[in-house]
Amino acid sequence: MKTDLAIVMTVEEVADYLRVNRRTVYRLTVSRKLPGFNVGATWRFKRADIDDWIAAQAASPLAEGPAEGRRTR
Repeated sequence: MKTDLAIVMTVEEVADYLRVNRRTVYRLTVSRKLPGFNVGATWRFKRADIDDWIAAQAASPLAEGPAEGRRTR
């Protein structure tokens, strides 16, 4: 039986998981900001890699707050 970390996800599943648009997933993947791999003509993502990416984003300096001089709403 596979653990949750061994799960391979589609673009749509990653978009739902991150609560973003599918285009955002494609854009981040093509720019190599989101870890993914091709299977034929489709992208796939390991759940563990996505969770690691989320943790890295949360730990980055930009995640601590808006940059100096940027307005917040």
